[in-house]
Amino acid sequence: MNIGILGTGDVGRVLGAGFARHGHQVLIGTRDPSAEKVHNWVNETGNDVSAGTFADAAAFGEVIVLAIGWANVENAIRLAGSDTFTGKVVLDATNPLHFESPDKPPVLALGHTDSAGEQVQRWLPNAHVVKAFNIVGNAHFVEPDFPEGKPEMFICGNDAEAKQVADSLIRDLGWPSAIDLGDITMARHLEPMAMVWITHLFNNGFNVNHAFKLLRK
Repeated sequence: MNIGILGTGDVGRVLGAGFARHGHQVLIGTRDPSAEKVHNWVNETGNDVSAGTFADAAAFGEVIVLAIGWANVENAIRLAGSDTFTGKVVLDATNPLHFESPDKPPVLALGHTDSAGEQVQRWLPNAHVVKAFNIVGNAHFVEPDFPEGKPEMFICGNDAEAKQVADSLIRDLGWPSAIDLGDITMARHLEPMAMVWITHLFNNGFNVNHAFKLLRK
């Protein structure tokens, strides 16, 4: 599958490398495709990845991943061209974080009656947005493994077929089947869930080795 990724930070690079490693073609999009870190990532990752502009990535992808800081998401979509997303699955890995101090956990810029996932769906009314990969650090995006077993990925979105695509890609990266919470309004719960992960990170010496698992009996 062709996957376009908007954003060349840790989230975008880790997901891009993981998808490429599991047989997908990846084009990562950025404002500056000639940047040294982008060039190095392409060379290190292998033949199944390339880099281009946001518009290149959006046009390339059958699935498009939003992997960019929340403050820049709307502009990245504008630069990519919102029409390019029409009919496509959009995996929204963002959290609407506002950092008030580097020594304290961020706060949510949206919440309770709205969410980043819903905002992205409003910006892209003809795309199928699925919230995914927002509740765990990027160190565990690919082949997550803990002594207690594999963690689980919660997702939400309005389109059932899009969520099936997301589930398949999540399983490609070594996760169990995704847990579907419902429509995109459930991002109002998943984004605060990310704050639980982030707050625990700050309270435990920035150790990234924690994730969520649903226990059943």
